[in-house]
Amino acid sequence: MLKELKSLETYEICPERGFLPSTDPLQKLPDAFAAWEQAAGELPKLLVSDRIRSLLERLPLLDPSALSTKAQKERAMMLLSYLGHAYVWGESAPLEELPEVIAVPWHKVAGELGRPPVLSYASYALSNWRRLDSDGPIACGNIALLQNFLGGIDEEWFILIHVDIERQAAPAIATIPGALKAAQAGDEQGTSAALKLVGDSLDAMNRVMDRMPLHCDPYCYYNRVRPYIHGWRDNPALPAGLKYAGVGEYGGKPQFFRGETGAQSAIVPALDALLGVGHKDDPLLHYLREMRDYMPPAHRSFIEDIEAVGSLRDFAARAAKGNAELRDNYNRCVTLLGKFRTTHLDYASSYIDKQKQTSANNPTKVGTGGTPFMVYLKKHRDETDSFLIG
Repeated sequence: MLKELKSLETYEICPERGFLPSTDPLQKLPDAFAAWEQAAGELPKLLVSDRIRSLLERLPLLDPSALSTKAQKERAMMLLSYLGHAYVWGESAPLEELPEVIAVPWHKVAGELGRPPVLSYASYALSNWRRLDSDGPIACGNIALLQNFLGGIDEEWFILIHVDIERQAAPAIATIPGALKAAQAGDEQGTSAALKLVGDSLDAMNRVMDRMPLHCDPYCYYNRVRPYIHGWRDNPALPAGLKYAGVGEYGGKPQFFRGETGAQSAIVPALDALLGVGHKDDPLLHYLREMRDYMPPAHRSFIEDIEAVGSLRDFAARAAKGNAELRDNYNRCVTLLGKFRTTHLDYASSYIDKQKQTSANNPTKVGTGGTPFMVYLKKHRDETDSFLIG
């Protein structure tokens, strides 16, 4: 069992950026991959042509072996993820097989990055932004997306809010190793100070989250943003999964991968692990564990290593009997984490559950990750609140 965490760099965590890449995402692949760049850049036009599939089938079969850097592979993964989902969901009914020109390179790049060949949060948000002013902050108002499906302010804002939240979470994530070390050493003052920093970061995350309705309308999100991010596991529109033509490792068998969801961000699982906020052993817990398979492997390892070290909750509970400041700082973190989940639940209700379903491709009762999301989100919130220290 680990006694302390490794360096943040080992987990691909930047103290100033958290789980966002330490350098701004690459904006263009080498010229050999111009066909991917052109098709992805034209997606907002192609998706309203009713010919998206026939056009994407004309792509050349490119070999991603020439991609040499992590940044190049992440951009390729993002482009292929958008092209793949546009192919599946871009016409009136989903198809059950991807063409070889998308499936083969997508599978290869995904394997090198340690993630499944499906659009996941890492490609949708973590590596999908650029700064308008290169010297300015990574924050709404100074960032724009690198890739869209349909485009428009609602899609842009929805994803950029997540990028901003990741940036605001950086101080909390960077504080975790020191917080655990202080608790292990029985350092009440150090633990309390660390929890104060975590709480401040959570407060900033909540303030960004509260801005979602400013430029992302529930109707527009449900009808023009959400349809393209569904996966093919526990999805009623693709009960037989999706075949990846030409991918020998799959033996012609359909695959079942979950769609993009914020549950694939490492922020909340890492904070749960730090604070000792647990979840009962039920299908929800299995789902949360499964979401780690869609994270970058280094981020997944960070969560697992925090759990191996152990949370600071027991120490905080013992020390809280004689240290009101430590108790208050711990409870503030749990309360703000609960608030974050409550806001998420409220948005899920207004942006999805209360919308009018017009297609089996975009169900209101099943999340993009293939779950009964309202039940799960309510359970998340209630379980979080139960960990307050009295």
